[in-house]
Amino acid sequence: MAFKPAEWPRKLRSQDWYEGASRDTIYHRGWMKNQGYPHDMFDGRPIIGILNTWSDLTPCNGHLRELAEKVKTGILEAGGFPVEVPAFSASENTFRPTAMMFRNLAAMATEEAIRGQPMDGCVLLVGCDKTTPSLMMAAASCDLPSIVVTGGPMLNGYFRGERVGSGTHLWKFSEAVKAGEMSQEDFLEAEASMSRSTGTCNTMGTASTMASMAEALGMSLSGNAAIPAVDSRRRVMAQMSGRRIVQMVKDDLKPSDVMTKQAFENAIRTNAAIGGSTNAVVHLLAMAGRVGLDLTLDDWDRCGRDVPTIVNLMPSGKYLMEEFFYAGGLPVVLKRLGDAELLHKDALTVSGGPIWDEVKDVQNHNEDVILPADKALTQSGGIVVVRGNLAPNGAVLKPSAATPALMQHKGRAVVFEDIDDYKARINDDALDIDETCIMVLKNCGPKGYPGMAEVGNMGLPPKVLRKGITDMIRISDARMSGTAYGTVVLHTSPEAAAGGPLAVVRSGDMIELDVANRRLHLDIPDAELAERLAAWTPMHEVATSGYLMLHQTHVEGADTGADLDFLKGCRGAPVGKDSH
Repeated sequence: MAFKPAEWPRKLRSQDWYEGASRDTIYHRGWMKNQGYPHDMFDGRPIIGILNTWSDLTPCNGHLRELAEKVKTGILEAGGFPVEVPAFSASENTFRPTAMMFRNLAAMATEEAIRGQPMDGCVLLVGCDKTTPSLMMAAASCDLPSIVVTGGPMLNGYFRGERVGSGTHLWKFSEAVKAGEMSQEDFLEAEASMSRSTGTCNTMGTASTMASMAEALGMSLSGNAAIPAVDSRRRVMAQMSGRRIVQMVKDDLKPSDVMTKQAFENAIRTNAAIGGSTNAVVHLLAMAGRVGLDLTLDDWDRCGRDVPTIVNLMPSGKYLMEEFFYAGGLPVVLKRLGDAELLHKDALTVSGGPIWDEVKDVQNHNEDVILPADKALTQSGGIVVVRGNLAPNGAVLKPSAATPALMQHKGRAVVFEDIDDYKARINDDALDIDETCIMVLKNCGPKGYPGMAEVGNMGLPPKVLRKGITDMIRISDARMSGTAYGTVVLHTSPEAAAGGPLAVVRSGDMIELDVANRRLHLDIPDAELAERLAAWTPMHEVATSGYLMLHQTHVEGADTGADLDFLKGCRGAPVGKDSH
């Protein structure tokens, strides 16, 4: 139902731009009218910014302009004034050196776009995995009423009768080519089946994970996360979200009201239940920092440790996002968590009510997709945080994607000083490595790569793959794609480029991984470790200008979210002085 201006409980932020007949007001309002807006659009109705991360170079978000039109319809229906605003769009599959380096830039640019322009509320139109956290970080910093609308996953892929997951099968097929089990021609043929519709990855990769995190945090309407991009219900969700944001502005329902510590704990447990991406760790830590909450790696281990992984999706399981949606989607998972007393049921959502009210009556329509707890993929599905002299500030591992036999292992380190060193040596059959070794990759963290690229799931050497081996322990300060799998220790902190112990590991050192006891240990004497660290000098290139310099100078460690230090905290969205 549309609201009349007289019904609004307070003066809106946008009225400081458009209300009255002063020279400055006419300057702002008059130029807007050149687009054909009638005068009564400036009568005090809320102006809603649709922050759109559409880009032809962000293929996951290629359909967001169409969704924006449905959002606009909903805003107009509810009595709002929609304005579409382009937002910095960082695509993981096109940006170099890595989209992660630009997550903070996108958040900063969007934050200032919100703060500096006459918006009363925001719709965050996102999809590809970095666009979701970057816009949520910006919204948290400004604390204007905001709602998340994701673009949804692409349809299932199929190749010769086999269900194909975007990303997951890319890693699988590429390893098969190196092992001599798949021809290059077949690999090229399979390419066409991996991405057969618009939308984000159809696995429980980072994009689907972050859509689920937005819903679990209460920042999107219930059911938003899993609707396929091309399903008509995705358009309905966009339109309903447009309606809802107008009421949120009237109620002054802000991100700080929704993104509470309880909401983050709900999200952490949800990530465990869905077998979500390790990237969620670094993104949620950054978002919490923008709200001003004290969220740490210990919270991830504490909240997720005893949560079973019940969503049977790639890369941990066998199905894809289409089946997850048909089974009931994230609301079913949240209900399961609530029934197990693993959900803060009274956590507020953008609906205006508690999260439990949204999910308590939903049903599971396929128990092979959303499993009973006693048939879970793993009973302890949360992100594991390991520490030790190799990772004093922590490192993370995803048990649901790992090999159980490798969860306790001691092996000889084979060290790659950076990703170029890895690429130069990994295919050489003379490389001194076998399946019992532990692969170590350095200088791929937030400062070192720079940007912390998704290279942590290093492909295995061909001579090992030819034995039929499909997994080895890999340790790095990098990230890995949410679509990837394996016994991969990531985000090792402090990173090598910051002088962390990872920087001084040498080939031949023995390393012990003990997941059950949360231990990652470099087996050398303390005195020798101290001596190596004292002699260490950085090898990575340090930028002297541009955003790269800003990033390398101010980025924090992965253990606190890899945000820029000067962007942490909620700065609000005050109306600035008009200089015209």
